[in-house]
Amino acid sequence: MTTVITVCDTCRRDGWETTDSTRADGEVLLEILGEPRQRTPRPGVAVRRMSCLMGCSHACNVAIQARGKFCYTLGRFEPESEAATAIVDYAALHALSGAGLVPFRQRPQGGVGHVVTRHPPLPEDPQT
Repeated sequence: MTTVITVCDTCRRDGWETTDSTRADGEVLLEILGEPRQRTPRPGVAVRRMSCLMGCSHACNVAIQARGKFCYTLGRFEPESEAATAIVDYAALHALSGAGLVPFRQRPQGGVGHVVTRHPPLPEDPQT
């Protein structure tokens, strides 16, 4: 089963407007992670983009998702390679976990303190 990293390509961190950048921080982070058609960062991990994950106060944001597993929103990342590595490492651990749980002690150092939300898997029966 594939774990998908969904990157908010419109994320702008506080103070973005005072920089010389013409691109959103999320777009820069997405470029560092790699477009999905260009490469997959690890076996079992894919990257996609989405405009606005609605976590503006936590920019840069990504969602870590897989069918039937706990899903996470991670945020407060700088758009740089160290953050991208931590995100991919986190997603790889998520992919290896049967339930999608990434224990605190196993989280990559660059991913500690970046969990914004955790969502339980949807029930198999949509009526519950």
